[in-house]
Amino acid sequence: MLSPMDTFEGYVIEDALGKGGTATVYRAHHVDERDSPVALKVLDERHHDPVHLTLLLREFEFARRASHPHVVTMYECGPGWLAMQLATGGAATTLTSLQDKLLALAQVADALDHAHALGIVHCDVKPLNILVVDDFSTDGVILTDFGIARSTTDRVGNRPQHVDVSLPYAAPEVLRGRAPSAASDEYSLACTAVELLTGSTPFSAPTAAALIDAQLTSPVPRYARRFDWIPHAFDSILAKAMAKDPDARYQSCAEMVRLMARSLR
Repeated sequence: MLSPMDTFEGYVIEDALGKGGTATVYRAHHVDERDSPVALKVLDERHHDPVHLTLLLREFEFARRASHPHVVTMYECGPGWLAMQLATGGAATTLTSLQDKLLALAQVADALDHAHALGIVHCDVKPLNILVVDDFSTDGVILTDFGIARSTTDRVGNRPQHVDVSLPYAAPEVLRGRAPSAASDEYSLACTAVELLTGSTPFSAPTAAALIDAQLTSPVPRYARRFDWIPHAFDSILAKAMAKDPDARYQSCAEMVRLMARSLR
């Protein structure tokens, strides 16, 4: 790992923000721009293999192509690293008011619809990948981590052969091995909405196999009977957004969130 005041590819490390399975993200600044901090993602040395190097480059390229006010801004990249927009407000789960949560969901829905129109499927929509920008009232949230994103125009041979999924948010068709689509992201956003609004994902289970089975076969939970502030209309909207058949879901993420928000006001 890099240490504070180390220099890496023209950036001065300030501190480590977090470490994942393959990379560490640092707060850093360019040697010539001390007052403009960035998030610097650096692959661990043991993951400097063709697969992980390609995935990191795809993350950079997909996010840059999906340029949008609520998609993380990418600045530059090199072999095994990338520099991107720094968001210091934490994950979307830090939001407390219903109004702020619904606004964040609407912003992410708009970002996803924009990406989908460009043929990009995020594939990993979840609260931890929705970050609050410094001043939420002005800038809201950004969608991050396009590391397993896919292009609908990719030839089969150019697609990653193995894609990790976050099981509490994974659409049934993806778990069955079908290519992810805009509808898959919508399903994940619906699961994310439930977690932000209620504190828990729609399905939970003690094992991965049980959680997969729940996503594939269990009916969508109903929340009006659990929370007196959630109307029955919300349950109907959620049931459509999380339909087992992706063709039965809403035509856009924005439509889904708009209807959810209307039902809760």
